[in-house]
Amino acid sequence: MNVEKDLTDLGLQFDKLHEKKYGVIFLLKDYNTIICELTLDYVPIEKFKKIFGVLGEFIKEHKVEKFIFDKRHLQTFHQPSMEWYFLDWKKEMFEYGMKIHRKILPPGDLWFKEAVLAGRVQIMANNPDNIIDQLDIQYRDSIEEAIKD
Repeated sequence: MNVEKDLTDLGLQFDKLHEKKYGVIFLLKDYNTIICELTLDYVPIEKFKKIFGVLGEFIKEHKVEKFIFDKRHLQTFHQPSMEWYFLDWKKEMFEYGMKIHRKILPPGDLWFKEAVLAGRVQIMANNPDNIIDQLDIQYRDSIEEAIKD
């Protein structure tokens, strides 16, 4: 579960744009894709917002159309982070033209997947004016699958 290794093994050209203890951002220019890999089992909301703020600046700068969010290291689901991510961050990125989202969840963790899906349903129910239905959001099992679809 290491995006840099996955990209190298796939023979893809990439730039590592940002790296902190809790996350790394990669750009795949040939695919007009940006990847954020969270590297800890839990990322506090202030750190989560910080890396996504940096990510947003790169998306604007490079006019990225596709985002891959690698959550394979996470073991803790945090609803307030997810609400901010869906309602604020995704809306802002939508305004910059990014509509394709691919997510990779922790492998074999049914509880995490159920929490994510339930959280998404709750967000949509409580915020009927959201833009989620205008986005192409899909879940994949690997970096390769997320890049190639």
